[in-house]
Amino acid sequence: MDGNLCRVAEASGSPDAQSTESTWILEDLQATHHLGHALANRLPTGAVVLLQGQLGAGKTSLVQGLAVALGIEEPITSPTFALAQHYPQGQPPLVHLDLYRLERPEAADDLFFQEEEEARGMGALLVVEWPERLSVACLNACSDTWRVQLHHRDDGGRHAVLQTPSR
Repeated sequence: MDGNLCRVAEASGSPDAQSTESTWILEDLQATHHLGHALANRLPTGAVVLLQGQLGAGKTSLVQGLAVALGIEEPITSPTFALAQHYPQGQPPLVHLDLYRLERPEAADDLFFQEEEEARGMGALLVVEWPERLSVACLNACSDTWRVQLHHRDDGGRHAVLQTPSR
């Protein structure tokens, strides 16, 4: 993935071909959507993407860009209260999971595994907001995942770090 894909020009990371981490400065909402769009074009069928970041860091905005790239026309909102949203019309389909309200790791794990199984059955991408709610054992079992960390910047933009699965 080209570090300049968002046209916001700061890409960093190791020049080593084995590096699995890339970073971007996302100056605005459009850049966050663009990163989601570019990520969608790179994800393999059935991928699991874990999105981490504080409230308002841009997790759902990234999913919105991803959804546009998948051809999903309905509005994408955070599934904080519904916990999961399914978008079967995407190519591939999308399952968007939000674990924010689940305080017990056991409850988060149960929902994650249920939605992961359903996503696999649909051939869908599974995107999970607030994966830090999962148990350590579950996160360790999720080694073949794509991870995106989003952080606020003092200038109002965001910093994104993408870690691809190490194979």
